[in-house]
Amino acid sequence: MAAEQDSILDIRGVAKRFDSVVALRSADLKVRAGEVHALMGANGAGKSTLVKIITGVFPADSGDILIGGERKVFRSPAEARQAGIVSVYQDPAIVPDLTVAQNMRLARVGLDAVRTAMRSLGVERVDLSRAAREIDFATLRLIDLSRALASNPRILLLDEITAALPIDLAERVFAVVRDWRKRGASIIFISHRMAEVAALCDRATVLRDGVTVGVTATQGAEEKIVNMMLGTEVAKAAVSGAARAKQTASAAAPALEVRDLACGHGLRGVSFAVRPGEVLGVAALEGQGQEELFDCIAGVRRPDAGEIAADGKPLRFRHPADAVRAGLVLVPANRLQALLPQRPIRENVALPIFGRLKNWGPIAMKDERRRVEEAVRRLQIDTRASSELKRLSGGNQQKVAIARWLAAGFRVLLCFDPTRGIDVGTKRQIYSLLREVAQQGASVLLFTSELPEIRLACDRAIVLFGGRISGEMPADDADEARLLRAAHGLIAADAEATA
Repeated sequence: MAAEQDSILDIRGVAKRFDSVVALRSADLKVRAGEVHALMGANGAGKSTLVKIITGVFPADSGDILIGGERKVFRSPAEARQAGIVSVYQDPAIVPDLTVAQNMRLARVGLDAVRTAMRSLGVERVDLSRAAREIDFATLRLIDLSRALASNPRILLLDEITAALPIDLAERVFAVVRDWRKRGASIIFISHRMAEVAALCDRATVLRDGVTVGVTATQGAEEKIVNMMLGTEVAKAAVSGAARAKQTASAAAPALEVRDLACGHGLRGVSFAVRPGEVLGVAALEGQGQEELFDCIAGVRRPDAGEIAADGKPLRFRHPADAVRAGLVLVPANRLQALLPQRPIRENVALPIFGRLKNWGPIAMKDERRRVEEAVRRLQIDTRASSELKRLSGGNQQKVAIARWLAAGFRVLLCFDPTRGIDVGTKRQIYSLLREVAQQGASVLLFTSELPEIRLACDRAIVLFGGRISGEMPADDADEARLLRAAHGLIAADAEATA
């Protein structure tokens, strides 16, 4: 083990406040040269704030940052980059309406270096003249990482880089991280996926409520890290809260039926049904038709063929609002697509209620307030920064995206990777909520990129490969190995196995 004086980055007592919200109280972090160091903590613990202070996005209110033993104060990300510190943030630092090449020029990195990094990540075929908004989110994450690597960083900060990635693309990131560690670079790795941290990282620093509460080697330390993140009693409560017994789906007519649905090149004749009281899981690697499936059911895209029916009635959507009126509501992976970041929590939660008003006139404020408060209470949303949603942690923003439909009501909840980039306690809380709404008679269609979560949250699972169903099984049989075999097309489709 290297000695402490070999730390290339030394953070001491860093604090940061945003108005009345204390984001960091006293954060310490020591990262050694040639180390992959995990930065752990529940949502709202201060991880992203610390990353942005290190990279010059925010100034610290107090505390010190030492690089190679020398005190530094960065007034902008450009200054941090000149010192060899580069970050890939949770949301890609890419302007949607500019081309990829124009975005790279904004970041002042050479296109040749970007292309080299893209080759190492397997995305070299992306046309750099395409507008960034035309490229899927997972690929944008890899392009953003390529931009960071093109700066040849000494210290690379990766904030939930794999949260938007399926297993195959995440493995490419791991390979690149290991390669940069061999070169002597240091990587600060933020992830809520414990398996990734154990496989990739040497040590972990844990934040709780803006304070560094411990540092540990990662091997075999999952339970220790969870306890430090949440506090021992809260961690125990989170585990017991997630372990709700699954129920048998109602024998009534399906709440949602999809029949021979096809869309573009991604979806090629998919059929299944979800019954009242059932949580149906969907598993797939990147680009196997899952996005097209959810977009068609939610009215975002029009299918090329096939039929969608709710409560036995065929549906035709011209607009997502038509799906909402039919009781089919979507919680997207990119929560900011569904929310108004500049507006308060209350308005974000209440918005679908306003959308269902049939006549002009006074709004029943008492009823609206009751519904909003009940939804916020059920999801335990942190309302300390209630004036603007963008001030909330990622996990609390995702809770708001779900809370709005709890307040408005629905028949079928369509959840596309709802726990992407959120902490273990919040994940378990959301999955417990999905079980609860199913027990109350609603239906849930859940895509998750974290395969172990299928068994925790779902009653049954289907797997997509090449735009078709390649496997269907009860959740109790949906271990990670079987799901992966089906996701690679190694299990023959058996659409009637558990119908």
